[in-house]
Amino acid sequence: MSRSFLFLNASTREPGILGNTEELAQAAAAMLPPAVSQQWLRLNEMRLSRFVDVRHAGGVYPMPEGDGRLLLDATLAASDLVFVSPVYWYSVPAPLKLYLDHWSAWMRVPGVDFKPRMAGKRLWVVTTSGHRAKAQPMIDSYALCAEFLSMGFGGALWGLGGAPGAVRADEAALAQARRLFGEGAAD
Repeated sequence: MSRSFLFLNASTREPGILGNTEELAQAAAAMLPPAVSQQWLRLNEMRLSRFVDVRHAGGVYPMPEGDGRLLLDATLAASDLVFVSPVYWYSVPAPLKLYLDHWSAWMRVPGVDFKPRMAGKRLWVVTTSGHRAKAQPMIDSYALCAEFLSMGFGGALWGLGGAPGAVRADEAALAQARRLFGEGAAD
């Protein structure tokens, strides 16, 4: 089966300002073979509706439209999802949290079969923060999401964050970025 990577950038930086997490993800993505497709989406620029949990009120989730449908289709089409997720207040950035909340709806949209179609995909995390330990709760949360959907957890790449460009001084993170997706990325 050919691999296809969906990079979901959760940064809330202004467009045109390359953050450390995105820079680290780009370094990892640059090592993918040319035959492996890559799609990059900036979640903060997408119009994703507010999530309303209607599971226990007898509500029905409709097929998403607009950017919600684009995200659903891209998610289902990818073999690998990469959360490009800086640490904000020791947790998941709001744009990515909203996307994950919509997974709850997508699991209940008739005919989508979201949960079984996610099984077997791989979830990766690229993140930056001031200290690795401060990223761990967020990384653990993502690993639990993967486990819930029977996805493989490919791992987490952490680098030093801060002002834009700080990650360039983190030689260990850049070396790990070059190996993140491994030899099997073309499988």
